[in-house]
Amino acid sequence: MRTIFLHLHPARVNEASIHFNRTFGLGGMVALLIVIQIITGILLRFYYTPIPAEAYNSVVFTKNQVLFGQFIRNIHYWSGVFLLLITFLHFMRVFLTGAFREERKINWLFGLVLLLLIVLLNFTGYLLPWDQLAYWAITVSTNIIGYLPLVGESIRTMIIGGKELNADTLRTFFTFHTAVLPFLLLLLVLYHFWRVRKAGGILVPETVEKPEMVPTMPNLVFKEFIVALVLIAVLFIFAAVFNAPLLEKANPSYSLNPTKAPWYFAGVQELLMHFHPLFAAFIIPISVVAFMAWIPFIKYDDSPNGHWFISEPGRKSSENTAKYAAIVTLAGILFNEYVLNFEVLLSPIPAFISNGILPLLILIGFMAGFNKYYLKKLSLSKAELVQAVFVFIIVAFIVLTLVGIFFRGKDMALTFPWNV
Repeated sequence: MRTIFLHLHPARVNEASIHFNRTFGLGGMVALLIVIQIITGILLRFYYTPIPAEAYNSVVFTKNQVLFGQFIRNIHYWSGVFLLLITFLHFMRVFLTGAFREERKINWLFGLVLLLLIVLLNFTGYLLPWDQLAYWAITVSTNIIGYLPLVGESIRTMIIGGKELNADTLRTFFTFHTAVLPFLLLLLVLYHFWRVRKAGGILVPETVEKPEMVPTMPNLVFKEFIVALVLIAVLFIFAAVFNAPLLEKANPSYSLNPTKAPWYFAGVQELLMHFHPLFAAFIIPISVVAFMAWIPFIKYDDSPNGHWFISEPGRKSSENTAKYAAIVTLAGILFNEYVLNFEVLLSPIPAFISNGILPLLILIGFMAGFNKYYLKKLSLSKAELVQAVFVFIIVAFIVLTLVGIFFRGKDMALTFPWNV
């Protein structure tokens, strides 16, 4: 522990590693946002009462009666949103620069766990206002868990403490959000930073010349300070202009229409519109997480070089894969919505096949066709092929999320600006 606290920064760093476009300061931003979340969370906790009968009123009192209460709540809300987004960008940056292989592969797994913890922090905090938005968003999200085979409904009941959200649910979410998850997050963040140090710091491209080592103070610390100031300024602007959402008090008898999961689960909810629940809530997400955990342990033909997208062919293939993934995903959504619904067309066939196996095979076929007729022509290395698959998955997930957030209206029907 003494080593962890004393050596988060080395005395000297490779000058090439502190160029802004090497990391964009994303890791430092995540650390700063965690600190801001803890500070604002402690301040909000002074006035919050984790009981359904009082939770909503305590939030209203904080925003209307406490000095700077609304501003502090806004900072806490937007820092949570930024924390998840920037952690996701950091996750992508690490992968796209190859900093997940060899001695860094274990830290990649810890990074995945950190991303999961941050999602859970947002998720548990989402319920605390106990308004209509929070109540029904968490209801939808926990219902998704119920689709897991055999144990799904049991896990859902254990999480929420009954058949529907209740006082036990709020107390459990409050405890995890304010005590358990922050403690685990702090420990893993410290360990994560320490393992970065043990691996030699930021992975930079190999150069012919001997790398120049410069003092950390002020070369690195000054840049981190500037990034921190800019981030705080942007966060404060958002907090001053955009209030954290708060609808009327939760009413279990009246649901919202549309009823949506929190924005970071919108992609999974959108999948449920097109796939059998077993595939949308279990097989596809678990397969994606397993793939993300497996990629550092694949035997690659070369060592990571620290370059963005590995090489020029890698960059070109990733760019075209991103376009292809966006087009295929959007086309699939529109086709399923307006042209042909496999579950309806093949109603005599079990939904597990018609709305699960069949569309999944079609999707895999599109990916295989793209690999055969485009990626193979570029003679990509194994690392570049894995990168293309990664890009396809990420872009498809982003498209599903954006559609779920912005283009699903009443009764979860597709809604476009020109139809409003």
